[in-house]
Amino acid sequence: MVINIIAILLAIAGLVGCILPVLPGPPISWGALLLLYFFGNGEMSLKFLLVWLGITVVVTILDYIVPAQFTRLTGGSKADGRGSLVGLFVGLIFFPPWGMIIGAFLGALAAEVLINNKAVADSVKPALGSFAGFLAGTFIKLVSSGLMMWQMFKFFN
Repeated sequence: MVINIIAILLAIAGLVGCILPVLPGPPISWGALLLLYFFGNGEMSLKFLLVWLGITVVVTILDYIVPAQFTRLTGGSKADGRGSLVGLFVGLIFFPPWGMIIGAFLGALAAEVLINNKAVADSVKPALGSFAGFLAGTFIKLVSSGLMMWQMFKFFN
């Protein structure tokens, strides 16, 4: 029973980590499965655990690649990605939770204007690309962590 509670708390922390960039969401969610593998009721197979480890690794890598690709596809730079991340944190601190979303966009826009010396009109498209990449990465993480949580509940007695 205590193991199940700890696993649930890990799974919830994993979901929160999908949104908050300070926590690695999918790896924490996988940690809940790992806990149940070693201390649960013994129904989980090693193959199942390793498949989810592979998915977790791929999703974690994609979380870094997808935003950069979206930014690059829309004509943005590395500064956009960094600006988006800074804006996300500032928005999270001052206007949670919606500030994260607005902050990510405004941070990328500010980076384009201030660092790359582009006009505001020319900066909107790359900022939207950076923002869309952030949303896509977050969505991928939420789906994988949510599925791990759902699978986890299937192993409870």
